[in-house]
Amino acid sequence: MSILVTGGAGFIGSHTVVELLEENEDIIIVDNFINSKPEVLNKIRKITEKDFKFYEVDLLNKEKLEEVFIENKIEAVIHFAGLKAVGESVEKPVEYYHNNITGTLVLLELMKKYNCKKIIFSSSATVYGMPKEVPIKEDFPLSTTNPYGSTKLMIEQILRDVCIADKEFCAILLRYFNPIGAHKSGLIGESPRGIPNNLMPYINQVAIGKLEFLNVYGNDYPTVDGTGVRDYIHVVDLAKGHVKALEKARKFNGAEVYNLGTGTGYSVLQMVKAFEKANNIKIKYKIAPRRPGDIAECYADPTKAFKELGWKAEKTLEEMCKDSWNYTKNEAMN
Repeated sequence: MSILVTGGAGFIGSHTVVELLEENEDIIIVDNFINSKPEVLNKIRKITEKDFKFYEVDLLNKEKLEEVFIENKIEAVIHFAGLKAVGESVEKPVEYYHNNITGTLVLLELMKKYNCKKIIFSSSATVYGMPKEVPIKEDFPLSTTNPYGSTKLMIEQILRDVCIADKEFCAILLRYFNPIGAHKSGLIGESPRGIPNNLMPYINQVAIGKLEFLNVYGNDYPTVDGTGVRDYIHVVDLAKGHVKALEKARKFNGAEVYNLGTGTGYSVLQMVKAFEKANNIKIKYKIAPRRPGDIAECYADPTKAFKELGWKAEKTLEEMCKDSWNYTKNEAMN
């Protein structure tokens, strides 16, 4: 029996595939390379010294995706595939709703047809909207501030409804906070196209000389130094959370949701200082106006994942900064 990983060549997907292969799981990756690169597949093989099946398929192409289900016996799906840039989602809402939601519906239709009843879904802390307080618990009210977040929230609801309709179905919804870092080998990590949306890739591009300075959006928030506070989690810790979620899914029916974060918030300027200290590099930055939709503080209460999955984030902020920079330097040389 195989585990199907959609978007398995992407940032979080590739790290999760590495952890699954290390646990001797039989893996099938589908990816269309919109947010990823084909060479990642060989890097996964190099890190793990293990092989897996790969299909270049877009989830919107039902006929091609069905071939994957026909040719393999799939036990569970880990679903990463989707468009993921918040800003772009505001500019292209129809594209985001169509891609993320329709793609998931096609996947669910085929799972039903081929009697695959377990899915682990890559959700996001964006479903909490503007939380009234922190740390954020799983039972907080849900709302969104952009189409990307809305697709995550809608898919969560779809999966809950599937679990109500089919009592044997299991959906584990993982709400990520802010994944950063890279595999310690330096072979896989986050390589966004164009100017990054996220803080750590942005810092790395300043450090490597691709960008002159970092824009810090807003320094008048009610936080420790006026800059936005987020819960940064090492991508390898996050990947290990999926291994634990798969263990849970194998012996559980119904829908369950978990925050995957460290439970500690760091401001933008604290992150800049941590990166400078870990890697002995100065990062130039400028204060820019707040971005619409940004919130002051967002960090997780990860207690439930620890109690029910036996998972907690273990890597330090220093490791996140060092691993991220190590990957960026490696990429620049290749």
